[in-house]
Amino acid sequence: MIDARSPLLEVAVAIVSYRSLEDLRPCLEALGRSTYRSFRVVICENGGPMALEALRSALPSALPGGQPVEIHAAPGNFGFAAGLNLCLRLAGPADAYWILNPDATPEPGALAGLASRLQRGDCDAVGHDILRPDGRLASRAGRWMAWSARAKSIGHGGEAVRLGDPDALEAVSDYVIGASMLVTPRFLELTGPMREDYFLYCDEIEWCWRALRAGLKLGYSPDARVVHAHGSATGGGGPLAGRSKLAVYLLERNRLNVTRDCYPRRLPVATVLSLAHICLKYAKAGAWRQLGYGLRGWAAGIAGERGRPRWSVEPVEQGSPGPVQA
Repeated sequence: MIDARSPLLEVAVAIVSYRSLEDLRPCLEALGRSTYRSFRVVICENGGPMALEALRSALPSALPGGQPVEIHAAPGNFGFAAGLNLCLRLAGPADAYWILNPDATPEPGALAGLASRLQRGDCDAVGHDILRPDGRLASRAGRWMAWSARAKSIGHGGEAVRLGDPDALEAVSDYVIGASMLVTPRFLELTGPMREDYFLYCDEIEWCWRALRAGLKLGYSPDARVVHAHGSATGGGGPLAGRSKLAVYLLERNRLNVTRDCYPRRLPVATVLSLAHICLKYAKAGAWRQLGYGLRGWAAGIAGERGRPRWSVEPVEQGSPGPVQA
């Protein structure tokens, strides 16, 4: 854990909200129990003036340990990445930035574990175990299968036991899960802002790819754990047959966009293999409606569509949706 001889990092916790008051209550309560004390919370509300007022009326201006809670308004709902980029700018200077979903509940030692790994000085982004509400692993880190435009969440569905060889995991990780990740100012400077044209899903994969290309290293902390209600905000969790149109569409669209942006020469093969995977995955589950959503997203990915889907008219809950599992 944290070396008592090392100065504590000043951490800015960046949370993007879209009318997420009921998620933020337990999130802030969990942060209030943190064993690591040197942090402040910055929330960016994408949901308009009424949502902003609701947060300011219901949430504390400081946690029990004295950590301030700032709440700011975004000019509109332009997606998770746009909200995050604004939130990071509003946070101002810090030694590290903890990107955290509003529907995530960190264990008390989570931030201490992340800060300890970052203070070793050999990495610029740190991930950790993301747990499902049932206590099993959602992910430890991610691998990107560029030939098939698929993401693999390492450890998905397994027992949440302490990992014996963190270095081996770091060596094979392609990205850190966007629902909870600690990054340095150097990461933000060398990598640049998260791409806003993804709108939702897969944006952290492309972001981490840029970081690796810039020569930065992704780390993993075995001492940090966060429970994440995966898909609760976007309709992207649970059985395939119950997943929302927006979640399925954007996931399949953006998988092709990641390949186009990061591995363009593999896109022709990835397009074919991705189509086969979509058909097999949803047909096997009897999720025929979701198969249609996925095929529309796949076609949009071929066309290079970006941003919010033109057909989407309903409000979109913000927050990186969590582990992207094939």
